[in-house]
Amino acid sequence: MTRESTHRLRALLPAAVALSLLMAPGVASAQQDTTARACFDPAAPLTVEEQRLDDVLVAGGPAVGPELVRLAGFTETVERFTDKLCAAPSARAARQLVSSTGTALWQAAVQRAQSTQTTWDAYDDRPLYWARLHLTRALRQWTPRLGVSAADRAALVDSVDRTSRGVSDVRFPVQADVRRIVVTGFDPFQLQGTSVRRGNPAGAAALQLDGKVFDTPQGKVVVQAAVLPVLWGAFDEGVVEAVYGTALEAQVKPDAFVTISQGRPGRFDVERWASRWRGGFPDNNDASSRGPVPDAAGWPQPSTEFIETTLPFQKMIDAGTGPFTVQLNRSFCEWPVGSVPGTGPMSCRSDEPTPGAAAASGGGGDYLSNESMYRANRVRTGLGATTVLGGHLHTPVLTQPVDPAALTDAAFEAQRRDIANQAVALVGVV
Repeated sequence: MTRESTHRLRALLPAAVALSLLMAPGVASAQQDTTARACFDPAAPLTVEEQRLDDVLVAGGPAVGPELVRLAGFTETVERFTDKLCAAPSARAARQLVSSTGTALWQAAVQRAQSTQTTWDAYDDRPLYWARLHLTRALRQWTPRLGVSAADRAALVDSVDRTSRGVSDVRFPVQADVRRIVVTGFDPFQLQGTSVRRGNPAGAAALQLDGKVFDTPQGKVVVQAAVLPVLWGAFDEGVVEAVYGTALEAQVKPDAFVTISQGRPGRFDVERWASRWRGGFPDNNDASSRGPVPDAAGWPQPSTEFIETTLPFQKMIDAGTGPFTVQLNRSFCEWPVGSVPGTGPMSCRSDEPTPGAAAASGGGGDYLSNESMYRANRVRTGLGATTVLGGHLHTPVLTQPVDPAALTDAAFEAQRRDIANQAVALVGVV
């Protein structure tokens, strides 16, 4: 998810006419009676992401998000959640419902991704993204009889968001002679207009990897995975540290970190450098943020300008995975020594950062992919886990179905499968 790739993807068709399939936050049905409607306020403010649940590809067609939820078999989960939320007798019951539903959605998405018995393509990462937004929208529109404070509502939204990403599910079994790897992918992003159907192969790879066990000549490798949001605010709130820092503080610790995101067309890049700078490109809520990467409360925050990968990049390059080329990307940019970061020209090279210079971008750019590598490895070094390997893998760009009115086609599915499978193979080499 480099800045260059996001700029390349900005050439989008005009926004489609919105048509909601939903009468309330759950999927519309005859069973959503007066009681259900009274439980939700459709006028409650929503995030930009949640508003996209109404987006269509063609006027009069189905809304993309709800349709993908239906095709993947997650509609019942959404409907059951909204029904039970309306009936929740207490704040405690609501908290338990939110946590259990988020966890169940993540586990169902992983199970579907790794199943050979699905009617809709198992590698499709998009249904999880849209089902999660159904749940957060329901919580924002929920009007319980006893009321709910803004702080409590925010905590519920955060709980269902993180549990449905696998953030709370990164735990390794106590087992000798096993190598343990933590991996994160990303949500779809750049979802304007007909690109609302866009997927993210990094998210697809994470779903394929969660719980996966590799048999290698050196022994077994076990992977735990999660999917990160494309939101500056969530990064400020420590979602990356919640995955990787928590894993390092667990009794059974990982041996390696691999952050994964979508990068450049036609190739995989192992990024050499992560930088302490965010460039401000809009996120999934159309919000921007520019400047040094903020600290995450509660975690050690060494102020290193650049962090270098410690992944075995040559081993990954030589592993013979395919069909895409794998290379080490050595590029980075810095603000010259003595200049004011964020102003004036940058110096971009592929040698070594200048001592005392401020970071401007890593090999992965200055967007959230770079920041996922930076934050994961900042907390790794901050906690003194110097023997744990860490770095970032950029996947090739996943294109979209040829027909602008189609949710999928054979070429789209084959490309996503090829990218995700090669990402899985590369993680197995680490």
